[in-house]
Amino acid sequence: MIVTTTPTLETQKITQYLGLVTGETIIGANFIKDFFAGIRDVVGGRSSSYESVLREAKDSALKEMQERAEDLGAHAIVGVDLDYETVGPNGGMLMVTASGTAVKL
Repeated sequence: MIVTTTPTLETQKITQYLGLVTGETIIGANFIKDFFAGIRDVVGGRSSSYESVLREAKDSALKEMQERAEDLGAHAIVGVDLDYETVGPNGGMLMVTASGTAVKL
Protein backbone atom coordinates (compact mmCIF):
# COMPACT_ATOMS: atom_id res chain seq x y z
CA MET A 1 0.00 0.00 0.00
CA ILE A 2 1.24 3.48 -0.86
CA VAL A 3 1.27 5.86 2.12
CA THR A 4 2.21 9.49 1.51
CA THR A 5 1.97 12.89 3.13
CA THR A 6 1.21 14.50 -0.23
CA PRO A 7 -2.43 15.02 -1.32
CA THR A 8 -1.86 13.38 -4.73
CA LEU A 9 0.35 10.78 -6.38
CA GLU A 10 2.43 11.85 -9.38
CA THR A 11 2.39 8.50 -11.16
CA GLN A 12 -1.11 7.32 -10.21
CA LYS A 13 -4.59 8.75 -10.74
CA ILE A 14 -6.95 8.70 -7.76
CA THR A 15 -10.28 7.28 -8.91
CA GLN A 16 -12.21 7.25 -5.64
CA TYR A 17 -11.92 8.83 -2.20
CA LEU A 18 -12.99 6.37 0.50
CA GLY A 19 -12.75 8.65 3.51
CA LEU A 20 -10.65 9.39 6.54
CA VAL A 21 -8.71 6.57 8.19
CA THR A 22 -6.86 6.79 11.48
CA GLY A 23 -4.57 4.79 13.71
CA GLU A 24 -3.90 5.52 17.36
CA THR A 25 -1.34 4.18 19.78
CA ILE A 26 -0.67 4.99 23.42
CA ILE A 27 2.55 3.69 24.93
CA GLY A 28 3.87 4.20 28.43
CA ALA A 29 7.58 4.65 29.11
CA ASN A 30 8.65 2.72 32.20
CA PHE A 31 10.57 4.11 35.17
CA ILE A 32 13.97 2.63 34.21
CA LYS A 33 13.82 4.16 30.74
CA ASP A 34 12.75 7.50 32.25
CA PHE A 35 15.63 7.41 34.73
CA PHE A 36 18.32 6.68 32.15
CA ALA A 37 16.82 9.13 29.66
CA GLY A 38 17.02 11.82 32.33
CA ILE A 39 20.71 11.09 32.89
CA ARG A 40 21.46 11.26 29.17
CA ASP A 41 19.53 14.51 28.85
CA VAL A 42 21.59 16.07 31.66
CA VAL A 43 24.88 15.23 29.94
CA GLY A 44 23.62 16.28 26.52
CA GLY A 45 23.35 12.83 24.91
CA ARG A 46 20.47 11.51 22.90
CA SER A 47 17.81 9.45 24.64
CA SER A 48 17.81 6.21 22.64
CA SER A 49 15.22 4.66 24.96
CA TYR A 50 12.71 7.43 24.17
CA GLU A 51 13.60 7.33 20.48
CA SER A 52 12.89 3.59 20.42
CA VAL A 53 9.51 4.01 22.16
CA LEU A 54 8.60 6.87 19.83
CA ARG A 55 9.49 4.83 16.72
CA GLU A 56 7.49 1.84 18.03
CA ALA A 57 4.42 4.01 18.65
CA LYS A 58 4.66 5.66 15.20
CA ASP A 59 4.99 2.30 13.44
CA SER A 60 2.03 0.90 15.36
CA ALA A 61 -0.23 3.89 14.54
CA LEU A 62 0.70 3.73 10.83
CA LYS A 63 0.07 -0.03 10.72
CA GLU A 64 -3.36 0.37 12.31
CA MET A 65 -4.25 3.15 9.84
CA GLN A 66 -3.18 0.97 6.89
CA GLU A 67 -5.25 -1.96 8.17
CA ARG A 68 -8.34 0.26 8.32
CA ALA A 69 -7.69 1.49 4.78
CA GLU A 70 -7.28 -2.10 3.53
CA ASP A 71 -10.64 -2.97 5.13
CA LEU A 72 -12.18 -0.27 2.92
CA GLY A 73 -10.50 -1.69 -0.19
CA ALA A 74 -8.06 1.21 -0.53
CA HIS A 75 -4.93 1.09 -2.67
CA ALA A 76 -3.27 4.08 -0.99
CA ILE A 77 -3.51 6.65 1.78
CA VAL A 78 -2.80 10.27 0.89
CA GLY A 79 -2.42 13.41 3.01
CA VAL A 80 -1.03 11.47 5.98
CA ASP A 81 -0.43 13.46 9.16
CA LEU A 82 1.29 12.23 12.34
CA ASP A 83 0.62 13.85 15.72
CA TYR A 84 2.46 13.23 18.97
CA GLU A 85 1.11 14.08 22.43
CA THR A 86 1.92 13.20 26.01
CA VAL A 87 -1.07 12.10 28.07
CA GLY A 88 -1.83 10.70 31.48
CA PRO A 89 -0.60 11.73 34.90
CA ASN A 90 2.57 13.81 34.60
CA GLY A 91 2.64 13.15 30.85
CA GLY A 92 3.82 9.61 31.49
CA MET A 93 2.35 8.15 28.32
CA LEU A 94 2.94 8.92 24.67
CA MET A 95 0.04 9.04 22.20
CA VAL A 96 0.71 8.92 18.47
CA THR A 97 -2.09 9.37 15.95
CA ALA A 98 -1.84 8.86 12.21
CA SER A 99 -4.58 10.08 9.88
CA GLY A 100 -5.03 10.29 6.14
CA THR A 101 -7.47 9.78 3.29
CA ALA A 102 -7.97 6.27 1.92
CA VAL A 103 -8.18 6.20 -1.88
CA LYS A 104 -8.56 3.83 -4.81
CA LEU A 105 -6.24 4.21 -7.77
